[in-house]
Amino acid sequence: MSGPISLEPGGADQDTLAIRLAGRPRRRPRWSLDDTTLAIRLPGRGPDEEAVSRLAAELADRVGPAVHAYEVAALLEAEGMSASVIKERYGHPNLFSLASALYERVPRTFPEPAPASDPWRPDTVRCLLRGVLFALPGLAYLLTAPLWNAAGHAPALIVAGLVSWAWGQALGHRAHLRLATGRREAGRALLAGAPAGAAVATAAAVLTGHQGHGAGPVTLVAAAQSLYLAAAGVLLVLARERLLLAALSPLIAGAALLPWWEPGPLLRAALPLLALLATLAVTARALGAALAVPAVPGGTRPRLVQSLPYGLFGLAAGVLVLLEGRREPYAVIVLTVSMGPAEWLLYRYRGLSVAALRATARPAAFLLRSVGILALCLLAYLLPLLPAALLTGAEPVALLLLAATLWTALLLQAFGTAWTSAAICLAAAGGAGTAALLRPPPDPVALPLCCGAAALCLAVCALWFLGRPARHA
Repeated sequence: MSGPISLEPGGADQDTLAIRLAGRPRRRPRWSLDDTTLAIRLPGRGPDEEAVSRLAAELADRVGPAVHAYEVAALLEAEGMSASVIKERYGHPNLFSLASALYERVPRTFPEPAPASDPWRPDTVRCLLRGVLFALPGLAYLLTAPLWNAAGHAPALIVAGLVSWAWGQALGHRAHLRLATGRREAGRALLAGAPAGAAVATAAAVLTGHQGHGAGPVTLVAAAQSLYLAAAGVLLVLARERLLLAALSPLIAGAALLPWWEPGPLLRAALPLLALLATLAVTARALGAALAVPAVPGGTRPRLVQSLPYGLFGLAAGVLVLLEGRREPYAVIVLTVSMGPAEWLLYRYRGLSVAALRATARPAAFLLRSVGILALCLLAYLLPLLPAALLTGAEPVALLLLAATLWTALLLQAFGTAWTSAAICLAAAGGAGTAALLRPPPDPVALPLCCGAAALCLAVCALWFLGRPARHA
């Protein structure tokens, strides 16, 4: 047993011996006295520096980050250190005195916080799959080429493709805005916009086809193309890439057998039709699942004009790619497949910018890092295109400048700077298109010049808009 000990300074233990005899074994705090010894401290004796030093060494990793002695006091109290232990073992009158002594003995250490996870970490498999899906529809033209007059129907299909591309870009932006409200709202936007886009594109093809080769065959082919592009856009917005890949499996299988087997007219027509029907079926299923989600109350509809610059950019990008395809058809395939890695690099740019924001303390330092990040992402995108262009026999300069223009414009659009990128791309497409009309054989210089000027302007705009920390906070 032990006699009563005052818990406040100035009590009876200041003028008498404080004797604590060993009692029967029981569980005590780690700071309690040794049960096998007699602890005696005479009145007026100062702190036990050796014991305090041992305690400081033991708690150094938790005392070091403290910014005030009160934090050390809270730590000691949380550890269960009683006033009697403080007085008898360490010779300090109270908890705050011992805490101050520990705070002064242990040097300040402020460890770096654990690295935060990257909020913009890209899904590599999904991005690569999207790049492949952008190029796979071209297999339909490979299968059906002997069945129709491709040269005669090409203008109508090109017009329909440009309309579908522009409409799909605008609809995709609007659907993503609605997706921020809820999945049902995005599904309703896609359900209303996708069929309308297919109808407008088909009508544009019919009007173009009337000028020479009739409306019958071109209407069927353009309608199939427009329906597929509309349905594929819905699946991509709803992140159903694997469903789209499964729907295209008949097309992939038929094209893979062409080098060794002639399928005949029936299969050449049936396989693309089967892929189209499968795509429409999985699109209807995906839309049904989205519309089955409960509506979010209080959501506001974005204005249609907000998606207009994205549609204009889609039109300009389509014209630039078309002009490149007139000279180098295989370059278009390379550029289409590269859209998957391009999307991956957009995510990486955001992640690297957030990391730079955490690592810098001044706007000038962040701007300098932004220059390096933009250059790194552009090089990572363009360097693989160089050997691809050489392998396909395409002119590398024109392809690289066009790719740089498209990627930088997409980067600005990803941060909401859509009108600027759309205006620059429209100017480039207008300049290159005018040169092509004035000189019917494609001018090998006009397109690289226009794309080079556009890429330079877009890069300057990217540094001007995105080189500020506020855009990434």
